[in-house]
Amino acid sequence: MRHTVIIPSYNTLPHLKNTYESLRRYGGDVDIIIIDDASEDGTSNWLLKELKDDKVQAIISRERKGHTYWYDEGMRLAKTDIVSILHSDMIIGPGYFENMLKHLERGKIVCATRIEPPIHPAGKEKIVRDFGDDAHNFMWDAFEKFTKEESLKQKDTTTRGIFAPWILYKDDHLSIGGHDQRFAPYGYEDSDIFNRWINNGYEMIQSRDAICYHMTCRGHRWNKGVGIENPDYRDIMSRCEREFIRKWGDWIVNDEYQHPTINPKYDKGFIIRNCNDDLLSQLEPWADTCYIDIDYRVYLEQEQKRSVLYLNDRIKPLENEKNNHILIEIDGDTFSTQDYIYIRQLSAILKQHKPKPGRFSLGNLELEIIKYEEKILS
Repeated sequence: MRHTVIIPSYNTLPHLKNTYESLRRYGGDVDIIIIDDASEDGTSNWLLKELKDDKVQAIISRERKGHTYWYDEGMRLAKTDIVSILHSDMIIGPGYFENMLKHLERGKIVCATRIEPPIHPAGKEKIVRDFGDDAHNFMWDAFEKFTKEESLKQKDTTTRGIFAPWILYKDDHLSIGGHDQRFAPYGYEDSDIFNRWINNGYEMIQSRDAICYHMTCRGHRWNKGVGIENPDYRDIMSRCEREFIRKWGDWIVNDEYQHPTINPKYDKGFIIRNCNDDLLSQLEPWADTCYIDIDYRVYLEQEQKRSVLYLNDRIKPLENEKNNHILIEIDGDTFSTQDYIYIRQLSAILKQHKPKPGRFSLGNLELEIIKYEEKILS
């Protein structure tokens, strides 16, 4: 089946060249869209002047927008119904696309099996094996030999899981709005879209015989402009984490194959006495409304710059009328680490027990269930 692969790249040229080389070796007649996301490493020159391939559509952006934006824009530009994404540090193996496409149908998203070097933790969804941790020392022959053997061993095997890279019908993705751009340029956009795919009824599977090598994975450790030591990177990830919690009312929970477990969203109001700025910052993302007894104007001024939501609707004076379905009374003087664990687990606790209207205690927290109602986000 004819399809298009979308590859955004930011200052990854040596790795991008390996990704492209693997597509030419093992990708067959695939259309390729490569986006230079305002790189400063010569990527645009390579795409426009050095790369001679009429199967490659090059997009040069003068503004950094991030892969959250470019995956969807690439889909809109693709001329095929089927699209896939690759990180610009991924190297596909023999049979990669064939082994994903054989499982693909409308309403289904198929992901590949990643090999990662042993600097990353092991997991049932991946293979940990070292074929190099730098673009210049990749072991092509050893990777090809292993991939052929492993693909044969895992022939037609699938498991229940999802993560990049994946392939799908682009209309399945775009019809639910694509990626949520509050997570641009990057940061938890994948967990958000996985949750939304599930809540929209899509099936997600992993093809165990479609194998790629992920050179660097978490933290972009070789990329000084994006790496975890960069304060801008940390700030973006912190902002997106808080936005994810505000949106879903919960944090990311995956099973052993990285398939998401999604708890419903509940309308929660936190009544916080003896509040302080640090406690407000810690708790605000977890509530739909915080009712507090301190001046919160400085917090609003600083935090509003980091959120697409109108935070003034989420923070109210303590004496305001409380209209939430579930109210949690919190005393800042006694609030403990265990109480914060309960806050983080509250959606799962509510889902498990489905409490009737009434009051009960959870550690130092006092809960009042006025109305039990589950909200499923799509």
